Amino acid sequence: MRIASLLPSATEIVCQLGLGDDLVGVTHECDYPPFVKSLPKVTRTLIPHDATSLEIDGLVRERLKSQKALYSLDMPTLEQLRPDLLVTQGLCDVCAVAEEEVTAAACSLPGRPKVVNLEPMRLSEVFDCIRLVGDAAGISNRADQVITQLQARVDRVAHCNAQLKYRPRVVLLEWVDPPFCSGHWSPELVRIAGGMEGIGREGERSRTTAWEEILLCDPEFLIVACCGFNVERTLLDIPLLKQYPGYAELACVRQGNVFVIDGNSYFSRPGPRLVDSVELLAHTLHPDLHDLPSGLLPALRLL
Repeated sequence: MRIASLLPSATEIVCQLGLGDDLVGVTHECDYPPFVKSLPKVTRTLIPHDATSLEIDGLVRERLKSQKALYSLDMPTLEQLRPDLLVTQGLCDVCAVAEEEVTAAACSLPGRPKVVNLEPMRLSEVFDCIRLVGDAAGISNRADQVITQLQARVDRVAHCNAQLKYRPRVVLLEWVDPPFCSGHWSPELVRIAGGMEGIGREGERSRTTAWEEILLCDPEFLIVACCGFNVERTLLDIPLLKQYPGYAELACVRQGNVFVIDGNSYFSRPGPRLVDSVELLAHTLHPDLHDLPSGLLPALRLL
């Protein structure tokens, strides 16, 4: 089967299922596993590479008003690749190629490839997506095995945290300028990891958050995991975060519990590495209870 992935999380799901050799095309953002960076790119973005966080937010809001995505398909490349299966999403209105564009493309491509649309809002639904891709590729048994292994890791964290007598207040920020609280699966990951998300709600979208709301919550841990940003890019926005009024008085700042995590790798993508995110968060919140898994870098503590 010739598979084209139209979002990074789908690429990671495909590879986790052992279908990496079947990938013929990926998005311009796909970078994991590393070998996918050499595959043909089937999407392009309208976001300038040097745009600030505020400028990106403005572009997103503008495109939302016009109901247009910030990404588009490279149809000539897709036509050359002749995929049998397109894996896409209908979850975010601007962070991937619009669902309508993908559907239209599938109808015009040679062989009319099958389209699998992923729309998870919770961790269990991410596992459902893995099964959906496995079914479409004819490897349902392998998908079940992958899900069982991932669920076992989540269960180990949850079982260990059952002994906790106290769960700290946590705010996980998905954006700094302006602030966005976490949404979708991320508040659930915080809960499983042994914290209480103070603002974001499980299974609901992330949203613009007034700084006053964060001050009122007064989190004991502040996790900055900006959507689509790695640690280095996120650090560029930390001076903006520190300039918000009352930042220095927050409990998390006074206790030295402000951390930066690679949001692009561990929170933005609803794929197998969300389980890495649970384990990384558990170690960050309760280092005496949870060891850092091999191969993961610890969250960066801000001083």
